[in-house]
Amino acid sequence: MTAQFGAHEVMEIHEVLTDAINTINQFELYRPHIRDQHLGQMLDRHVQFMTQEYNNTVQAVSHGGAGQAVPFRVPKTTRPIYGLDNPTTQSPNTSVNQMDDRDVASGMLCAHKAGAVFKMAGALECADPNLRRMMQQSAVNCSELAYDVWQFMNQKGYYQVPTMKENTTNTVLNTYGQSQMSAMGGNQYTATTGVTGQMGNMTSMAQGQGQVQTQGQGLGAINAPGHPGHLFS
Repeated sequence: MTAQFGAHEVMEIHEVLTDAINTINQFELYRPHIRDQHLGQMLDRHVQFMTQEYNNTVQAVSHGGAGQAVPFRVPKTTRPIYGLDNPTTQSPNTSVNQMDDRDVASGMLCAHKAGAVFKMAGALECADPNLRRMMQQSAVNCSELAYDVWQFMNQKGYYQVPTMKENTTNTVLNTYGQSQMSAMGGNQYTATTGVTGQMGNMTSMAQGQGQVQTQGQGLGAINAPGHPGHLFS
């Protein structure tokens, strides 16, 4: 009986589903430490979505890859805040009682980022097209979930975005220019012509070699196999 999935697919799915379970369990552990109402609502919404996505993946695997991933939509997009504003010093907690909203949000963000990496790596190893698309969408979902958390952290000042001087930013970005597409077409034509010319030269060389070998047949020992002067095998 032919295997339903390839070996790489099975192991990647195993990693993806295990990571999904761990992430859901991890978020449940965060719940008692949340004080911000908006963050609590976000966590509950994420857990619900991740649980449904996990169930869809399990169902798809049990039905030979047949399934469809539902995209996650960020409820609200806010304008990013750039620059540093007296960022606080960070250090590990010495007690679980010290865990606050920033710790929870940071843990959620890192979990979603890791999930995106796991799932995109899994998609790259999927031979089944339906399962591959599910993994790709699931990776995108993780990136959207991460951005949802990041927006909260950015607005609260938990995740500040350092910037460079405007002159430095412009200098770096202006070092890149657009490629001329028309030049590529010309190069392709030249390359084709060059290949045709090379083929003609190879044909001429082959014909010339054939003449040399024919002329050399009367040389006897010079053209004998194994002789230092043997030109062709």
